[in-house]
Amino acid sequence: MAAGSGRRFGENKLLFPVEGVPLYRRVLSACAGIPFARRVVVSRYPPVLSGALACGFAPVFNAGAEEGIAASVRLGAAAMQGLDGALFAVCDQPYLSTESIRRLLNAFMESPHRIHALSWRGERGNPVLFPGDLLGELAGLTGDLGGARVVRRHPERLSLVEAARARELWDIDRREDLLPAAGKDITE
Repeated sequence: MAAGSGRRFGENKLLFPVEGVPLYRRVLSACAGIPFARRVVVSRYPPVLSGALACGFAPVFNAGAEEGIAASVRLGAAAMQGLDGALFAVCDQPYLSTESIRRLLNAFMESPHRIHALSWRGERGNPVLFPGDLLGELAGLTGDLGGARVVRRHPERLSLVEAARARELWDIDRREDLLPAAGKDITE
């Protein structure tokens, strides 16, 4: 999902280069090597949508992004109907790795009826891999609460999958979040 407004960042953060690569492309690159049946990027930004298409992702325009994250989740869930599961990732986690996404996929293959969320030391984060039977609930979300609402409805189905490194769960909301001075150990 790549439709946020980036108000706290001060500009379209998805296009901001992190280590020379636009923020959104870093997440797409982490997903590119995984054998997903369908790859979709939901965004309101034409440069992100055209970049997603160039990376092999189906672009889905989000005309209702001002509503909040639920609009993106609904569009993503609709695009994934009929699949056994769907991974929902946000495009502002520059250090997300293919290794951690593969861990989520492996956990899903072992327990396909559970919700698998990337975590670090027991703290749930993104991305989250939802089983196909929950796509209808995701497609019915409204407002500025995303898939977390569905996770809260089904806590007994939640499985935390440890990320390879802590920094993979960092999301970028402000420019300061990109600085080591933000209090994060970039070696973890």
